[in-house]
Amino acid sequence: MSFHLVYLTLLTPLHTGGTTQEGNLLGIAREAHTNLPYIPSSTIRGKLRASVAEKELKFELFGNEIGEGDQLTQGSIWIGDGSLLWVPVASLSHGVVWISCPLLLKRWLRLSGQKLQVPEPYSTNLETNRPIYLKDAILKNGLKKWENWQSFVKSSSISRVLVLPDQHCATLIQMSLWRQVKVKLSEHKVVEGGFRYEEAIPPDSLMYFTWGVTAQANGSSQEAVEQFQKLLQKNQLLQIGGQESLGRGFVELSWN
Repeated sequence: MSFHLVYLTLLTPLHTGGTTQEGNLLGIAREAHTNLPYIPSSTIRGKLRASVAEKELKFELFGNEIGEGDQLTQGSIWIGDGSLLWVPVASLSHGVVWISCPLLLKRWLRLSGQKLQVPEPYSTNLETNRPIYLKDAILKNGLKKWENWQSFVKSSSISRVLVLPDQHCATLIQMSLWRQVKVKLSEHKVVEGGFRYEEAIPPDSLMYFTWGVTAQANGSSQEAVEQFQKLLQKNQLLQIGGQESLGRGFVELSWN
């Protein structure tokens, strides 16, 4: 089975509803084993499916749904979850630095099929003889020069990168999530109840999802690939997740 990758450059904060709601915090979808944010494949599939006007093509690529036929049928295209690759973090020394970790880079390499050496933690394309400030963290020692960093960056907007250990990267990603405070006002403009915080993946993050052809395609797999690629071409700017009326979830699609 071959995997095709589509990259998502977040133009605005992206909120995908999760099952976690602790106190007054409305969380986002997270992976069970890493607790890192992700985009469920059903969210991506549903958005792309809704963009297809032709009923026959929609059924061919994505299958039918409840109420659209006597029984559910599988389409010729499968779509995977959206995973993080690079996340921007505010830096007092460099403005913005994009971070990743061996866990995320190894996953991307497996799915992309590229034969590259995973960089060691604290590899960076920044100067290694001066400190890097990330949120409340200061990195002074152990920085390593990273020469082939551009092979791991599939976006022209990312220019300053740093690879962190898995646990440190997860902590900084959590600290860098977009959080919006909301209140409910009465008709007299008085706050009712308390504040509510809503999380989102920050803009300028780089994510990706995988897709391919299912067994349903049989001998028409190449035709299914071409049809889906045409669909992606028509939807290079896509809105994913909730809060569209607030400008959330707009992403730019790209692929190699």
